[in-house]
Amino acid sequence: MSRIYLVGAGPGRADLLTVRAARILAQAGAVLYDRLVSPEVLGLLPETAERHYVGKAEGEQDLIQPAILELLEDCARRHTTVVRLKGGDPMVFGRGAEEWLWLAQRGWDVEVVPGISSAVAVPAMAGIPATYRGLSGGFAVVTGHRQAGGCQQWAAWAQADTLIVLMGVKRRAEIAQCLLDHGRPASEPAAFIENGTTPRERVTVTTLGEIAAGCVVVESPAVLVIGQVVTLREALRPLLSLAIA
Repeated sequence: MSRIYLVGAGPGRADLLTVRAARILAQAGAVLYDRLVSPEVLGLLPETAERHYVGKAEGEQDLIQPAILELLEDCARRHTTVVRLKGGDPMVFGRGAEEWLWLAQRGWDVEVVPGISSAVAVPAMAGIPATYRGLSGGFAVVTGHRQAGGCQQWAAWAQADTLIVLMGVKRRAEIAQCLLDHGRPASEPAAFIENGTTPRERVTVTTLGEIAAGCVVVESPAVLVIGQVVTLREALRPLLSLAIA
């Protein structure tokens, strides 16, 4: 009987995969992967595995998602091991639970293989911890794909000591202004980490006010971290070479 695996590909580097994820990829008959899965991770697939790129651009999600589900079923009819490979963790802003429910309702055997979420791993490996005693007693992770003009939606998130925003590059100025409107100071430290954990990583340390003013140039994919923990990067940066060796 076929089994469909919802696998988290982690933040980018192949050696940050879980052991179980690597084992499943090594025996995959077909893989459906999104745009955040790195070439290094795809390099672990067998040469015989079918590879289907199913990345979605913003605005195309509702059009492409039904086709992805149909393709998963088609692959499962022809292969015993089918992998739906998602960047980070499949249950964090990746529609993993929606696909799981849809497949289970149709009788497919589904297993979830968690991955390391970029929300915490990417900042940490760039020298920015999500929490730190005396600076941050907690953090919130939110998607930047919020309804345009819905500034009130950010009221609750503005209260978090550390705020981590995924998929927020396009609306970064709007997001920053909403947070300012809800009481966060313009001088608050912030950082964008582009292509985290990969050789293409680039870190931009700035302030919430500069982001709101449109002064920060950044490209997707990037994780945005807002809070006093960003100031720790200066002290931790000299130690990063030890962490990635």
